[in-house]
Amino acid sequence: MAVSSSSSQTRPAAPPDPLTAVPDVVAEQIAVEQDHVDRVMAELEKAGRRADVVQAEGLARGQFGRTVEVGDAEGAGLFERDALMYHAAKRRSMLDTEHEGLVFGRLDIDHGMLRQGGNGATSRPEDREVRYIGRLGVRDDDYEPLVIDWRAPAASPFYRATPVEPMGVLRRRVLRSRGSTVIGVEDDLMVPEVPDDIVVVGDGALMAALTRSRSGRMRDIVATIQAHQDEAIRATARGVTEISGGPGTGKTVVALHRAAYLLYSERRRFESGGILVIGPSGAYTAYIERVLPSLGEESVTLRAVGEVVDAVDTERLDPPEVARIKGSTRIRTVLGKAARGRVPEAPTEFRAFVAGRAVRLEAPTLDRVRSQVLRQHQRNLATAAARAALGEAAWSSLGITGDRDAKAEFLDRWEDHLDVEAFMAVWWPQVDPREVLTWLADPDLLRRHGRGVLDDHAVDLLAASFATALGVGTWSVADVALIDDLSAKVGPVQDAPREERGFYEIEELDDLSQYGVTEVQPVSAIRETRAEVVAEDPRGRLLAGRIGKPDEYAHILVDEAQDLSPMQWRMIGRRGRHASWTVVGDAAQASWTDAEEARAARDEAFGTQQRRTFHMATNYRNAREIFDYAAAIIRREVPDADIPEAVRDTGHDVVEGSLGRDARSSVRGAVDALLEQVAGAIAVVTPHRYAAELAPLAGSPDGRVQVVDPMSTKGLEYDAVVVVDPREIARESPGGIRVLYVALTRAAHRMTVLSGGPIRAR
Repeated sequence: MAVSSSSSQTRPAAPPDPLTAVPDVVAEQIAVEQDHVDRVMAELEKAGRRADVVQAEGLARGQFGRTVEVGDAEGAGLFERDALMYHAAKRRSMLDTEHEGLVFGRLDIDHGMLRQGGNGATSRPEDREVRYIGRLGVRDDDYEPLVIDWRAPAASPFYRATPVEPMGVLRRRVLRSRGSTVIGVEDDLMVPEVPDDIVVVGDGALMAALTRSRSGRMRDIVATIQAHQDEAIRATARGVTEISGGPGTGKTVVALHRAAYLLYSERRRFESGGILVIGPSGAYTAYIERVLPSLGEESVTLRAVGEVVDAVDTERLDPPEVARIKGSTRIRTVLGKAARGRVPEAPTEFRAFVAGRAVRLEAPTLDRVRSQVLRQHQRNLATAAARAALGEAAWSSLGITGDRDAKAEFLDRWEDHLDVEAFMAVWWPQVDPREVLTWLADPDLLRRHGRGVLDDHAVDLLAASFATALGVGTWSVADVALIDDLSAKVGPVQDAPREERGFYEIEELDDLSQYGVTEVQPVSAIRETRAEVVAEDPRGRLLAGRIGKPDEYAHILVDEAQDLSPMQWRMIGRRGRHASWTVVGDAAQASWTDAEEARAARDEAFGTQQRRTFHMATNYRNAREIFDYAAAIIRREVPDADIPEAVRDTGHDVVEGSLGRDARSSVRGAVDALLEQVAGAIAVVTPHRYAAELAPLAGSPDGRVQVVDPMSTKGLEYDAVVVVDPREIARESPGGIRVLYVALTRAAHRMTVLSGGPIRAR
């Protein structure tokens, strides 16, 4: 199967790979785009100065020293001044806010191709037009467009063109920028034969290389890839669109282009309702912004699974056994009991004199009242109901019957009684759903709530997990779905009612912002506000921010869907009760092991909507040598895995080696060899055991080397990969050998595997 690098000398030398042999060409293309961005920024500065002039002119107008009567010329001057000031301020604000990543796309359009109605280039430069797409329209002094606003009709081919229906586009280019500096370009090729004077880089270069192959069969494969991808991109927005396929089949890119296409083709619906894109990690969402930066618009929300709930942001993973317990819907029984249970350290008895009568309510009565109220109310929305029910219980405890007037007087006094108010503050406080999870760090409490659901071993694991969160100050990714479920049970935290003001306080001046005045806060108030945002203690960090009612979206896109637990499907489903869906996944790469339970939760989230499936069967990311190696390993344990066909040979087999006694030295040697062989990014995929030891390898000056854990590689790709101790990766990862399969399919061109022994499933 896999051989050492020396064996590759026995086969004919492969042609140089177009993606690894031309770093100078990529640099040249970046320089070309930088020149244009510099022109745009210069015009932007001029536009800013013009806006300042208009604003100054507005200030100079209408400055009169007498009362203005309606109809006076001075009144018209004031109106004109206000209009000038408003539009100048709006323009200046727009120029300032759109400065970052202003130009994100370029279209090379062939009008001759449009006239002919085909998808083949005319190869006549005079028929060509270049359009730059960005977040704001910019023109030069001659009123020629330098950047077209992405919402303008002229920009629509950037979102809607595909190789099957190119709309005259030869090449679609995405520009990646940091500030006003272009740091990368990525091309999509829209025609079967790219003109010789058009340079194509990134995945577009790979497709161009495939179409230039001498094999007619290869070109047929490429045409099939493009046609099937186009069908998925343009599928109806209604219902559920599922995109399946093995590694390297372009599922993610198809899904992202579909999101852009839907946003553009049904703008009113999706701009108002919004699109939620959910991926496995923060690295994935950064990758989305690189592939399709237009998805950074306000109508699209990008979230990793650990960020779906507002005020919670985490990428920390639980051990697989703990993640399985938290991910199963069985945990909802435990959460429900915790949400309805006593607040720890709350009083278990109430004593007071109310309306001249001694009232005593003990724990059984308090528990009965709490249970009664929570059958019909969320805890945080039930304070008034709980107070009223407690009052009824208090009156009943007195044993007085038939005296309606006495009862009315008693309940009236109850509502305003200071002792009752003090008791309610500690017996029925507002509860943050995250606080409920912190209670479950107590094994005895967790065991009580988990009786009949969790065995002692599971209780110990869960309690230790929540104790870890309290110790380090961060939730785990699996905790986020539990927090969301608890939020639905207890309801949003309510603000305390504002105290009544004295008669001398002026109501109208409460909100000074309506008069354009910014209120000055004392230093102590500022410190308190900052303390709410950045808590110093771990528990404070766990509870920082506020969790509100979840937003609902018009469309939800889920990538790496096979990894979602049933609880995570429920979390996402709450945000898509009336949404259409695009769902991307591959069961052979799943980190969640109970597919049936996940499928049931997914079906509940989708509801009864119509579903359609598109299957991608061609791997054009991995070289055949790399994918054959990975496929042989996954077939051992998952014989029915969806194995696509890899269509590209490099002539370089996977290099196998041993970690030896010095893991860092062995990995360093492998990395150094790959740095000589490829021009792009190199990932060292390592299990947790070696993470700290290998972390310094990521310190290369050019940033080409990254050290990542297997789960963080989901949805990503690299030019070359060093896989460290695959047996340990399979052992420690949720999903076992399926996650190892993910790590083994991240490399496009070269891969080295350093083992400590034979690869076995966990």
